[in-house]
Amino acid sequence: MRSIVFVVPVGVHLLDLAGPAQVFSGAVDIGAAYRPRYVGERERVPSHQGVEIGVDTTWPDLTAEDIVLVCGLYVGDRTPRSGLPPSLLRRLVEHHDRGGRVVSVCSGAFALAEAGLLDGRRATTHHEVAQTLARRHPAVQVVPDVLYIADGRLATSAGIASGIDLALHLVAVDHGPALAARVARSMVLSLRRNGNAPQYSAMLRHRDHLVDTVHRAQDIIDARFTDTLPLRSLAGAVGVSERTLTRRFRGATGVTPLRYQQALRVERADDLLAQGWTGEAAAHAVGFSDARMLRRLRTDHARFTRDRATVLADLSRGSSGRPGP
Repeated sequence: MRSIVFVVPVGVHLLDLAGPAQVFSGAVDIGAAYRPRYVGERERVPSHQGVEIGVDTTWPDLTAEDIVLVCGLYVGDRTPRSGLPPSLLRRLVEHHDRGGRVVSVCSGAFALAEAGLLDGRRATTHHEVAQTLARRHPAVQVVPDVLYIADGRLATSAGIASGIDLALHLVAVDHGPALAARVARSMVLSLRRNGNAPQYSAMLRHRDHLVDTVHRAQDIIDARFTDTLPLRSLAGAVGVSERTLTRRFRGATGVTPLRYQQALRVERADDLLAQGWTGEAAAHAVGFSDARMLRRLRTDHARFTRDRATVLADLSRGSSGRPGP
């Protein structure tokens, strides 16, 4: 059982808390072993939206398997701040030092920065306060205009609703993209966010369509992306020909089934490498024969993603002679 500790500051944005909490609760409903905990500096925490939230004031006993998530709070015209007392900031550092994961939503990144956890690391936050974070904490490599950034056992997300994307990413890391996709669908999420954001997963990036055949094929790939999946078997499982599946898959997602599977493998391998796995171990864990194959496909995947983003940007500017979206 993995605890998810939500650190709730005074003036918290409800969606900063409720969005990720709904993701983890939805994961529990379909079999994931998460236990949500809520802590703060007072027993009744007023939210910016006016709803009081009951929390514990005693910090729970945690292990390296547990996750601490710091919610953001309303900033408005005030100078952005974490809203957490020194005692809670120390708890964040202690948990990370013991091998645990510490993540933030929106302005919660200021707490991680004030605790010194983001020094020398890449991080993001709400676009309206990103410059302030960079100016106040120059040791932090602030990356604006992305949904979230996972840097080892630390992760930060952008404004408010992007906490849902980060939570889905964490569920995918813990339990695989298939379970995360089921959670997203149960929440009636369109799944597509910012097409130019490189920080969110292939599972989210390619699920913004309404083609049931392709969704069923993706469900199979999500659940078995480390296995060899011949196109003939995949097409047979969803009841269409290989040619039809490839055509529909590419039309719905912009990539082939193989390219989609490789993207899932590469992203999972990147997560393992960030946790300290060797190249060989990560390669075998995601179904590659050796680290050399993983390196080649990581390079190929990065090039493909970069080239595709360039094409989409050109289309949106109308430089190809076609109207933008």
